[in-house]
Amino acid sequence: MKIFAVGMNYIQHNKELDGTLYKPETPVIFTKADTALLRSHKPFFIPDDMGRIDYEAEIVVRISRLGKTIPQRFAHRYYDAVTLGVDFTAREWQQRLRKAGLPWDLCKGFDGSAAIGDWIDVHKLRDIQALRFRLDINGCTVQEGCTSDMLFQVDELIAYISRFFTLKTGDILYTGTPAGTGPVHIDDHIEGYIEEQKVMEFNCK
Repeated sequence: MKIFAVGMNYIQHNKELDGTLYKPETPVIFTKADTALLRSHKPFFIPDDMGRIDYEAEIVVRISRLGKTIPQRFAHRYYDAVTLGVDFTAREWQQRLRKAGLPWDLCKGFDGSAAIGDWIDVHKLRDIQALRFRLDINGCTVQEGCTSDMLFQVDELIAYISRFFTLKTGDILYTGTPAGTGPVHIDDHIEGYIEEQKVMEFNCK
């Protein structure tokens, strides 16, 4: 299983990161180690040596077929389910790595950094590019988004990634986070929703 993720796919989050309405010309793709995956209801253990750890809520897509160099018009055939995920990010490390032009592996791919909720059959949802989602911490909504605001849509992302990597059944794709990211703390209780359906719940320790 491969874990793909997309950076800077919501313009207001890009402004949140560096103060500019930056729009990349092509998708910003990175990967996470398989040990990063954290299933719903399992606790997230906040690293004690990586500084501030931020939540980044985003829609996650599950690949359902083997594919390589997939035309965008056929990309919808290659995923069968969606859920909410949290891309945990060591923010101070990320800032240093970005400034130095270095890869993001350490700040994005550490163990437990890819929290994932329960899957929803894509056919049970309306247009995947019109999904509202949110993240609650301790009963308060801290981040909200809608997939209609993506700079690169899901089918575009799948077509682009498949130019470089063969997609396999069970691979997952984190599609980027909207504005509103922030730090997590020990004893935080996290819940994630797609529309009004709760798909994720876990604690930070």
